[in-house]
Formats: sequence, structure tokens, C-alpha cells
Amino acid sequence: MSAAQVPASIFRAYDIRGVVGETLDAKIAHWIGRAVASEARERGVTRLVVGRDGRHSSAELAAAVAAGMNAAGCDVVDIGQAPTPVMYFATHELGTGSGIAVTGSHNPPAYNGMKVMVAGDTLSGAAITGLYERIRDGRLAAGSGEVAQRPDIVERYIERIAGDIRPQRPLHVVLDAGNGVAGAVAPRLFEALGCRVEALYCEVDGDFPNHHPDPAEPRNLEALIERVRASGADLGLAFDGDGDRLGVVDAAGKVIWPDRQLMLYARDVLRRRPGEPVVYDVKCSMHLARVIAAAGGEPRMSRTGHSLIKATLRESGAPLAGEMSGHTFFAERWYGFDDGLYTGARLVEILAADGRSSAAVFAELPEGVATPELKVAVEEGEQAALMDALVAEAQRRFTDAAIHTIDGVRVEWPDGWGLVRASNTTPVLVVRFEADDEAGLARIRAAFQELLDAVRPGLAIPA
Repeated sequence: MSAAQVPASIFRAYDIRGVVGETLDAKIAHWIGRAVASEARERGVTRLVVGRDGRHSSAELAAAVAAGMNAAGCDVVDIGQAPTPVMYFATHELGTGSGIAVTGSHNPPAYNGMKVMVAGDTLSGAAITGLYERIRDGRLAAGSGEVAQRPDIVERYIERIAGDIRPQRPLHVVLDAGNGVAGAVAPRLFEALGCRVEALYCEVDGDFPNHHPDPAEPRNLEALIERVRASGADLGLAFDGDGDRLGVVDAAGKVIWPDRQLMLYARDVLRRRPGEPVVYDVKCSMHLARVIAAAGGEPRMSRTGHSLIKATLRESGAPLAGEMSGHTFFAERWYGFDDGLYTGARLVEILAADGRSSAAVFAELPEGVATPELKVAVEEGEQAALMDALVAEAQRRFTDAAIHTIDGVRVEWPDGWGLVRASNTTPVLVVRFEADDEAGLARIRAAFQELLDAVRPGLAIPA
């Protein structure tokens, strides 16, 4: 395969992602590995980490990535099958700051992809597109390198976390990995923290036979809720397909969405880091900013996207960041990358220090009436034009509200808010609403449906 046959479409906003056998295969992965290593060499890096998730295609793709890196003159540290956060950890532990996690994340089984770090930066946007342009233009280094196997990195990851986080009492925790790669590590980690662990769908299976490994979708948490209630567990934790996102169910079986989780983490972190910023994305609750401010922190809203949030965290020096999709970033006592397993460990530490049930702890946090993320399907490639029209129409229409256009359009009234933004990973518009009561929620939802109707009749917000 020539470089000209590498498709531009797989180079997305936050990562590389395609359909195996159609837009992504071992030959394409080889070119990508060579491009990433070429970029790394220009930044003075000659050794990179490669890890992979549990999808059926991941081993072959990871081997091709490593071969491409070698062909660019870089050595490779292969950590084997491991969650994406373990790859990030390895780049810190081994001092490379660079690597690729071969993972399709939460996408259907036919997909796979890559998350890329170079010289400490998680690539996104123009940096991802730049890899394609490097391949297209032939700006590729040449040389040779070796591959070293380091399966011990997973154990070092567990030891590092268990050595720092020491819960004051053992908790009974149900873990649901949705048959993603987190299932190979999470039970061992939480047992090392002294938890009584019930493993649910923790066998790694690239077909995801039980439910999709995406805790942002309420239906994917139904089995976890049922098990937590039936077993009387203190807590339920759900991980996405590559382990960098976390879903939480409290002892009563209630889903605690990530923006409310972040309230608890912010209160804890700001006790030790008062006055510092806490970063959150535009999809988060209006109550989160108030909790951060009341805890002595500086609320800082950011665009959505794990790479973008991570960049904002680094630029601001914030000790904590998070987004509604479940990516949480601890730079206090940890390295600042998104890690669902580590976030779960910090949550266990916080709850174990409190004598009350997790349901009682979360009940103290403010909560409006809110929808989860709702997705409106559109045609591939039309999101940008639709959003331009929606922003213009919102500014004309909502003269009685505060409007934020940092990422899509967020319209805020005294009693609630609504958001519509373009997904950067799939051809959908993402909408979310929150209000003080059901009547307010219905009013805001109706206002946004009218907004969509004005721009494109037939775009219906899901029930």
C-alpha cells in the first residue's frame, strides 16, 4: 500500500478511528506508526510506548504500529494488552512522554483506532491532521529500531496507585467493564485497595456480548444498577472500552453523572489546593461552577474533548478537570491524564473516609433536573454548517439569556440552560438540558426544539 491510499477520514478531532478492513488495517497502521515516530524524532524522542485494548484486531494493528515506529528509527516499548491509561502511565514511568494506545474506545466492534501522545502532548485537532499530512507529503524519517516487551507495567501501575491511595475502610464494590480491556486490570486494582470486589462482565471480549462498554449511555448501566441493589454493595463502577472513562452508581442504585462526581472530587482536591482552577466542559451542570466557587476554587469552562480538556488543564495548572462524558483528570497526586480506574480509586478513598453510605454523600450535592446527553443524527460532514446556523439563530432568538459559544451554543437562563454542539467523533448533534424543575426543563427543551426546527425542520430531539 502506498501512502496515497491512507484515508484522511480516519484522522479525527481527538484520535484516529476507522472501520477495520475498510478504512483501517495493518498497512495503514504501519504508516501511522512511522508518522508518529517521525513527529517524535523531530521533538527529540526516540523511544515510544505501544499498548492495545481487547478488540480482535488490536494485536495485529499494534504490531504494525510498532514496526512502523521501528522503520522511522525509534525503539518501542510494548506493554501488551492494557487500558489506555496504563499506556499514559507508562509514558511517565519510562520517561518517553510518547506512545500509542491501539483502541476503538467505546465504538462498535467493527471499529478500531489510536490515541496518540508525543513529547507529553495528547494529539488532537491540527496535530492529528498533521500526521495524515506527514504521510501524504512523505515527510517520514527512516531508520531501524527494536521492540522491548514490558508486561510488568500493569503491575507497576497497580502498585503505584495502591501505594498512594489507602482507603480508611473496605468498601464493597461492583465493577462492570462491559467486556472491555479495563476488566483485565480493575478487579486486581480494587482488591489491592482492600475492596470486596464483585466483577461484572470483566472478561475481555472484543465482541462485547453483554452490553456496549459506554457508561455515558444509561441503558449500559442497567445490569450494574441491578447488581448493586441486589448485593447491597457500597458502590458500582463502570468503565468504557479502553478504561479512560468512569460511570458511577451509588448504593441506592442511582446513577451519579460525571458532573456531579466532579463536585465531590473538587471539594476534596480544593481542601489541599485552595484558590486553584477546576476545569469542566460545556456539558456540565450549572451547579458545578457554584460548588467549585463555594469550595474556594476557580470554575473554568472549556470545550468538550479529552485532548482539549487535558491541554486546558496543563495550560492553567489546574489540579483537576473533568467532562460530562466521564473523562476525569487528576493532576494532584497523579499525572493529569484521563483515567477511569484511577478516578474510581480516588472515589473509593473519599467515600471510605466518610462514615455514611455513598447515596447519602452524593445526596448532599446540589442537583437539578437534567437530561443525559441526547444525540440528534445528521449527515456526515454537515455538523459545522448546521452549528454556524444554530449559533446565529440562537443569538437572534434568545435575547433574554446568556449565550456561550466556546463549543456549540449554550444558552443560560436563571433557572436552567440548554446546549447544542457538534460531536467531533460521530455525525450527530449533542444536546443536553438542565433546570431547577420539570416545568423549566420542558420549557428549555421546547425552546431548543424550536431552534432546531428553525434551522433544519425534521431534526427531532430524542425523548
